[in-house]
Amino acid sequence: MQIHHFVGIDISKNTLDVTMVNNGKIICYRQMANTAKEINTVILQMMEEHVASIEETLFCMEHTGMYSMILLRWLNSKGAKIWLESSQQIKWSSGRARGKNDKVDSERIALYAFKNHKNMILWKAPKPILDRIAALLHQRSRLLKAKKQLSGTFKEQKRFYEKGILKSIEKFATEPVKVLHAQIFAIEKEINNILKEDEKISHLYKIITSIDGVGPLTAAYVLVTTNEFLTISDPKKYSCYCGVVPFDHTSGTSVRKRSRVSHRANKTIKTLLHLAALSAIQLEGDIKDYYIRKVEEGKNKMSVLNAVRNKLVLRIFACVKQDRIFEKNYIYKKVA
Repeated sequence: MQIHHFVGIDISKNTLDVTMVNNGKIICYRQMANTAKEINTVILQMMEEHVASIEETLFCMEHTGMYSMILLRWLNSKGAKIWLESSQQIKWSSGRARGKNDKVDSERIALYAFKNHKNMILWKAPKPILDRIAALLHQRSRLLKAKKQLSGTFKEQKRFYEKGILKSIEKFATEPVKVLHAQIFAIEKEINNILKEDEKISHLYKIITSIDGVGPLTAAYVLVTTNEFLTISDPKKYSCYCGVVPFDHTSGTSVRKRSRVSHRANKTIKTLLHLAALSAIQLEGDIKDYYIRKVEEGKNKMSVLNAVRNKLVLRIFACVKQDRIFEKNYIYKKVA
């Protein structure tokens, strides 16, 4: 794969800052509005001015959610090579940086792409159905956050306000929570209905939810974050992405800290896997037996739960790879 030009794009709500690099040198910078018309005009003009082709150019940018959708749709329609990278990964690879603005950020992204393109993972456009599910999951998270804030506030008020005051505000405190709860339930129902619309996604969903402890919401998040296992197909990489893999912290003979997981992870799916692990250890089977045995051996309960989370990830990917429903007493049959 020949790549001669590297384009780093810093994305914000209203503008895009674009830097082009060739042979490790910055050769062009542009700022444009975050609209399809402006993107088409400016990027094609840049490519023409610097004799660059879409096929031999790598476009790199950070994960920015919906703000990147217009750009991604345009680049995908042109068959461009797209690399969506974690902002933390780019930040850590840049060392100790001084100063920050959108232009500098686009330069750092472009140089990061040039230096690390051998390790790139090209973005694959998800199906429209997965985009719909992702949008609903995002909306659910926002509603859930609002519900927790309102519920928490009223609990605090109960502690300090007199009964007369509480009676006055109770209706206005509890009714919004009920509405939000109903909306969250409706979103979850809508997601379940959408999952049935696509045959392949529905099949994957059934496989994932067949595993003890893994519920519908966790399955939906796994499908979205792996892009139905097209973007992430390696269970070890997904475990790292979820933050359930412990890493050593040792140096020489003096530093011997216990292994611990990284905070650089998708905290939402990590939380869901934690809830799935808590559910799995309540069910009869080898997961429960494993948890009890390790705790009795003196292992830290959270460490054992983390191991269970990792086991669930491994089981999900194993069942998907083998295209089968999970069986507790499964016997592996070697193909001749």
